[in-house]
Amino acid sequence: MEKASFHILRVGTGITFLWIGILILRDPEGWSGMILWWVRDVLGFFAPSPSGALVATAFLDIAVGFFMLIGVFTWIAALVGVLHLSLVLTVVGINLITVRDIGLLASALALLLDSMPDKYRFWTHKAQRSPAI
Repeated sequence: MEKASFHILRVGTGITFLWIGILILRDPEGWSGMILWWVRDVLGFFAPSPSGALVATAFLDIAVGFFMLIGVFTWIAALVGVLHLSLVLTVVGINLITVRDIGLLASALALLLDSMPDKYRFWTHKAQRSPAI
């Protein structure tokens, strides 16, 4: 976890989340055009407009990016980023920015797996065996 590659990935991913959040805040209407039609119908129940939902998304992106950038709660920020990007890929579908989202999802997943505390790494815990009688 102290490798330079981890910190480079953390800072680069953090800057990307932060930058996307700022870009969305600057033009939520422009970004709302990327939302699929069925999602717009669902969003109508939760937000007055797609751009309103995108403003909330922008603040989420900024928070994830900020915590990754400063290296505090990195694994929680990465977990939120993974969940958020999984939802984004579902909501937006395949388009011109999907490649960016897949790459960002992979980097957030790598950060999550590398920075997660040992007590949450269920896949590495060895099963306790009872002594043979």
